[in-house]
Parts: sequence; C-alpha cells; structure tokens
Amino acid sequence: MYITGLGTATPPSRYTQAQCWEAFKAAPQFPRLDRRARAVLQRVLCHDNGIATRSLALDTLADAFALDPDTLHARFAHHAPRVAAAAAERALLDANVCAQEIDAVIISTCTGYLCPGLTSYVGEMLGLRADVLALDLVGQGCGAAIPNLRTAEALLCARRSERVLSVCVEISSAALYLDNDPGVLISACLFGDGAGAAVLAAEPRRNGRDIEWQAAYSRHDPAARDTLRFEHKQGLLRNILTAEVPRIAAAAAHALLDEMLSANDLDQHEIVAWIWHGGGRKVIEALGAEMSLNSENLQWTAKVLNTYGNVSSPAVYFTLEAALRGNAPAGWWWMSSFGAGFSCHGALLKVA
Repeated sequence: MYITGLGTATPPSRYTQAQCWEAFKAAPQFPRLDRRARAVLQRVLCHDNGIATRSLALDTLADAFALDPDTLHARFAHHAPRVAAAAAERALLDANVCAQEIDAVIISTCTGYLCPGLTSYVGEMLGLRADVLALDLVGQGCGAAIPNLRTAEALLCARRSERVLSVCVEISSAALYLDNDPGVLISACLFGDGAGAAVLAAEPRRNGRDIEWQAAYSRHDPAARDTLRFEHKQGLLRNILTAEVPRIAAAAAHALLDEMLSANDLDQHEIVAWIWHGGGRKVIEALGAEMSLNSENLQWTAKVLNTYGNVSSPAVYFTLEAALRGNAPAGWWWMSSFGAGFSCHGALLKVA
C-alpha cells in the first residue's frame, strides 16, 4: 500500500494560550473552580507547555463555555463534516485524483456522534460515488489513525478497492468539560480541533515522493484503560487524563518499536524520521527519554504540537505532512499513535 495523497485542515480561528487564559478568567465557570484548579489553568496556559496556539471551532473564545449538550452537539455536527471534507479535498488534490475515483471512505472520530455517520455528510460534500463503501469508526481516541489506515490496507489487499480515502477528525471544543479535576483542566488546555486525510492505493503516486506502507503493529493494555478515556457525565463527554499517561505511552511505544525492529531485522538508528502523535510536552519528553531520542528526532512532532496543540487522532497526519514539507531524508520512517484503550499503534514506512 502507498500513501499517495495527504491533507490536513483546521477551523479558521486560531488562539494563543494567553488568549485562552484570559477567556477562562472571564468564563462563568471560573469562579466555581477552586484555588488549585485555577492555579493549574494558569500554570499550563501561561507557561511553556510546548503549545503556542490552537485552532478551535469557535467564533469567539467566550463561545467555548456554553457547555450544554445541545450546543456541544451542534458544534460537532456543524464543524466536523466541514473540517474533514477540507482535509480530504487537499488529500485528493495532492494525490491528483478526483472524488469519483475513490472506492471506499473511512472516517474516525471520538469527539461527537452522528447517525448517519460523518461518511454520509463528507461523502456528499466531496461528491463521492453513490456506491462508495463508507465506514465510520468511533471510540479509538487519539490512536485512531493507524487502525483506520490498516482498515484501508485490508480493503486494498483484498482487492475490494483500488483507492481508499482515510480521514480522522476531532472537534475537541465540542467535548469540553470543566471541573476541579487536574486531568480535565489540562485536557481543556491541550486539545485543538482539526482533521487529517490520506489517499491510499496499491500503486505509488503519479508524482512526488513515494510513501510505501511496509508493516503495521498494535498493542492493547486493558489494565491501563482507566488512565485515558472518555466518560459520560451530566450528558457530556468528560475526558479522563491521568498523570501516568506519559510513562505508559512511552513504555508501550517502546515495546511496539522493538517488536517492529525485530520483525524487520532493523536497528533503531536506521529509522531516519519519526512521526509521533504528540499528546503533550510531557509525552514527547517521555518518548525521548524512553527511547534515547533527541530533539531532532522529535522535531516534527514538537512543531505540530506547538502550532496546533494536541489534535488527537489526526495528529500523525499533521506530523507526516510536516516531515514531508520539511524534506526529511528518504529511508525508513516510523509512525506511531496511542490513546484510549490503552492502545498503541505503529506503522513502518519506506519513503523515497
């Protein structure tokens, strides 16, 4: 399988962390937070946490604090199809193919729910064929991109499709919850909105760099499920994010990397570009410490986090795009995502 086209998109409004802090102070929920909670918000938003700006599906930051179920659902229903379609259009353009050439579309999300799913709306916006195979995947959190791409690989290998469109989209501003829990507050300070898309085919692209999907791997640890997941509370999605996540993510990512290196008779130094999901600054630091990776190895991940925040499942599309635009060297690339479950996924790419 080859990645023949790549595209990303965000809502038009982008805000600095300092702007977010000012908006929090003016929010009606702020006086109800305790002193420790306010200190957490100020520390994360007013000091260097690896994030400078985030794109959010909000006309003004004050809109973020309308936290009733109907408003949040409307935000997701309005923005998720549009941002997903924008990323998909860019991927199609990059692949130099038209929408009518797509045989299957797979869309992953965890920040909202629609029935019919996002594929119905995105397919209509793009003008996909009426007989396209449309698959909506939910509940995989930040790690969803690689399982999505593996599903595309299965369709291509089975010769059920010639070209598959893979999309991940998250409107995290539609899954905002506020209380005194530090994990809930840190989540509100980290996540941004966005979508990533890729066109997959059995043959390489018609022009540009070849990105060949060599092999993929996954690990699941239900014992760590409660360290990172959504729960429903008062009709809202509430993100559970514990302090153990950076350590768990780094250990799982290391184990998966070792599995891949052994299976392919490779050494770690043969990986020339690293495409990580950047969950936050502490996650990136933990990845570096666990696998002896330096700032150059982590540069694309850190760049995406700094510009967009943690965009959740689309993050590896953004990071892959950043590496390609930054002319990362040809050779073996390792792409890895992790999230709810606790799950960790990885893909070995050969880039020419």
